[in-house]
Amino acid sequence: MAEIRHRINNKIRAREVRIVGENVENGIFSRDEALKMADEQGLDLVEISPTAKPPVCKIIDYSKFKYDQKKRQKELKAKAAKTVVKEIRFGPNTDDHDLNFKQKHAIKFLKEGNKVKAYVHFYGRSIVYKDRGKELLEKFAAGLEEVGKVEQHPRMEGRRMIMFLTPLAAK
Repeated sequence: MAEIRHRINNKIRAREVRIVGENVENGIFSRDEALKMADEQGLDLVEISPTAKPPVCKIIDYSKFKYDQKKRQKELKAKAAKTVVKEIRFGPNTDDHDLNFKQKHAIKFLKEGNKVKAYVHFYGRSIVYKDRGKELLEKFAAGLEEVGKVEQHPRMEGRRMIMFLTPLAAK
């Protein structure tokens, strides 16, 4: 996680700065005046927007400012949706009963909001039955139409024919 560094107090290079914030007269001041104002309040002068003309600074407690930023980043990270991909594996000769059994698992996964990666693994000479694998995956997807949709149609990757399904409605 890249931490944003701010210039504080004497590390601010600009001659003039724009001061914003609470308990302070907003406006453009020389750097020395701004530092003096911050010192009088027992706080730090922190450069918030270094690219602005003149740079924007705030008079705040820097350690509290850093703490609040870290806390905000943590909350954003926690709110980010984590997608989980569940895998379901078939052979080219998978029977209808096994297909139905695995469809029930896929329905459970999709209802939980997870993606499903269904694939047919071709062993040895079974690679000649690619058409069976494709039919199997299409039949599998047809049985899941109420809870999920095909994100990626069946395609070969080495000895596997892979298909991705996503849930219809997110929780």
